Amino acid sequence: MPTYISLVNWTQKGIENVKDSAARLDKAKGAIKAAGGKLKAAYLTIGEYDLVVITEAPDDAAFAHAMLQISSGGSVRSRSMRAFNEEEYRKIVSGL
Repeated sequence: MPTYISLVNWTQKGIENVKDSAARLDKAKGAIKAAGGKLKAAYLTIGEYDLVVITEAPDDAAFAHAMLQISSGGSVRSRSMRAFNEEEYRKIVSGL
């Protein structure tokens, strides 16, 4: 399955209700699972972003669906990118 890395910030609403963030993370895991994916890891971070999340999903559409569902709650904003593992990376660059 494709891997995605999301850089996440809490919105004002999210930080005001930070005590509920673990429950929101569980809800996000459910949304990703419902889309056929899996939340592989979530890290609380210090610096520009509040969280870094590693997700697998069947395809871009499934990932986008889950992320829109999660973001529509209004507690987070994210920047996501498709990540290629070492095997995929080697295959991509082998034809150059």
